Amino acid sequence: MHILLVEDDPQMADYLRKALIEAGAVVDRAADGREGLLMAAGSDYDVLILDRMLPGLDGLAIVRTLRASGNRTPVLFLSALGDVDDRVEGLRAGGDDYLIKPFAFSELQARVEALLRRGAAEAPETRLRVGDLEMDLLKREVTRAGQFIQLQPREFRLLECLMRHAGRVVTRTMLLEQVWDYHFDPQTNVIDVHISRLRGKIDKDFDPPLLQTVRGAGYRLQAG
Repeated sequence: MHILLVEDDPQMADYLRKALIEAGAVVDRAADGREGLLMAAGSDYDVLILDRMLPGLDGLAIVRTLRASGNRTPVLFLSALGDVDDRVEGLRAGGDDYLIKPFAFSELQARVEALLRRGAAEAPETRLRVGDLEMDLLKREVTRAGQFIQLQPREFRLLECLMRHAGRVVTRTMLLEQVWDYHFDPQTNVIDVHISRLRGKIDKDFDPPLLQTVRGAGYRLQAG
């Protein structure tokens, strides 16, 4: 757990940093808003803990800047500004949670843990696996039994659709919509042609075959 703490009060910052380290976190600290923004934008953190009122650049401006640049790191605001309007403003600026000073460290720790769980649940899937067939969605690469398989873009989309529905029947209508963006039946054998090509690449030289035709229903990718 890597946390950036942006807090200008030295006593508060030392207390929180020590407590978070004791809880198992790695903690970096910035003492003003501009330093905090540079650190947040330049490193990968699991959670940002930001004092709302900071010298140089306030916490709201930091979060708005990060969100505008596509940074989705969870943010917990700390602030003595506890009115409803203040809390709403912090959340609308892009904050994920808002804790009012003074607070108990146990509550801060629980809120940080909740943000970590939420972030893990929302993390995008980057790898798909069915048996010994693997797809790396970031690198756009497919391997089976460690052997690289060269796929055309449409074949990659077709296989991705089948892998995301592994073990279940994928109908021709689903494939037309999700792979070809057709919302009608073009009355062609385009699916059959691509399924045949895909089967020749992922099953021909491997055992057991993974890609099954379910007569009258569609196709299923299944291990075992």
